[in-house]
Amino acid sequence: MTRRDFLKAQTATALTALACREPKLLAATNKIPPRADSMILIWLAGGMAQTETFDPKEYSPFETGLEMKRVLSTFPAIDTAVDNIKISQGLEQIAKVMDRATLIRSHHAANLGFILHTRHQYHWQTGGYVPPQTVAVPHMGAVIAKMLGPKNPAMPTFIDIGQDPEAAEGESDAMRMIHSAGFLGNEYAPFIIPDPSSAAQSMTPSLGNDRLRKRYENFKKIAQASPKGIDGYQQESLLRSIENAHRMLNSPSTKAFDLSLEPKNIYDMYNTGRFGLGCLLARRLVEAGARFIEVTTEYRPFKNWDTHENGHTTTKSLKQLIDAPIARLILDLEERQLLDRTLVVIASEFGRDAITEGQPGKEAPDQGIDMPDTITEMRHYGMHRHFTSASSAVVFGGGFKKGFLYGKTADERPCVITENPVSVDDLIATFYYALGIPPKTANFVENRPLYITPDGNGKPILELFS
Repeated sequence: MTRRDFLKAQTATALTALACREPKLLAATNKIPPRADSMILIWLAGGMAQTETFDPKEYSPFETGLEMKRVLSTFPAIDTAVDNIKISQGLEQIAKVMDRATLIRSHHAANLGFILHTRHQYHWQTGGYVPPQTVAVPHMGAVIAKMLGPKNPAMPTFIDIGQDPEAAEGESDAMRMIHSAGFLGNEYAPFIIPDPSSAAQSMTPSLGNDRLRKRYENFKKIAQASPKGIDGYQQESLLRSIENAHRMLNSPSTKAFDLSLEPKNIYDMYNTGRFGLGCLLARRLVEAGARFIEVTTEYRPFKNWDTHENGHTTTKSLKQLIDAPIARLILDLEERQLLDRTLVVIASEFGRDAITEGQPGKEAPDQGIDMPDTITEMRHYGMHRHFTSASSAVVFGGGFKKGFLYGKTADERPCVITENPVSVDDLIATFYYALGIPPKTANFVENRPLYITPDGNGKPILELFS
């Protein structure tokens, strides 16, 4: 499937959402005691190179004339707070809190044929659904919002920090579809905050109270007009989302969005840029009662973690953005006695390798920039092709084991999984399980069940829990 075909399919799916009838919940009969009440997804969009972050291999220093096939890691490994776990140089602060984490080194993406970032992000963040679908499949944040409901009625249940859909350029329509409540309705859609430093402004109406009330009433009248093609449930969901927004704007909970209220010394610890402040905002929102928060480094084609060239140099800069804020987030949640009941996940849509595009033996068309077999300049140095056979995920809190290493990849190229492979379906089912959502939970849409993972086949990995 080409990028254009995928975007067309996603646009069609968005229109399908408007016509969806009310989803009927088919809850699994078995009850699962929740280990977590909230989730923070730290999304390193663009494809985090696992051998440059949480699964370091043999280090090859830069030199001209170095064969590309020899390069496995462009950073040396460093010790962590756990004796048997090493991670990559540049993540020294995260290394200090790895004794609170489960590190999964055997996560892998699906073989979707043509590799496209938004295609794989859709697959991961919907719990394993491969686009396009005949119905608008909701983001896992919307599923959690629907299944668990609000902790604080004045706080959005699903908040997305750091991603401006327009920043994805030609893939912006697909990004909107990924960050969507789909058939679940507007009330479960994400509250999007592209820049956390201006979050407080979105909570401060520029209108006076009287004009704000009138506008609120007018919005309700427009929603009640029932445009042709919109089902009654979707209309009611839109009305509820308007009610929720009005309640939020008139609540003291809006103070959680105001980063200027944070002590300067704490603010400065997080302030590496938009991502760092996003982590600070996420902590404040969890304290205020948000259910699901995604903080992203933002997907931009050939930018950030989409390192098709200058991989080493770009990754070094990205580590400086993420290292201190992530570690500080974990420590702050722990100090506030929130970490045990908050599931914090660091993940990306797939891994990277210098040689293989896709999977060994099932190579996909190369989406990267052509690189020579021999490194002649710094821009060639670093992982730059999409590798779907292995990636890493790090999990804190939520009942997961502490200081625990799960899965293994080969020490020589191709660095494929050699122990305990973890699919997207099973990984997301494990997160749902931690939140007390049974894997067989489904909604009936268009007279058929749509499970929270495809066909309800996602299996929680119980070995990861303490």
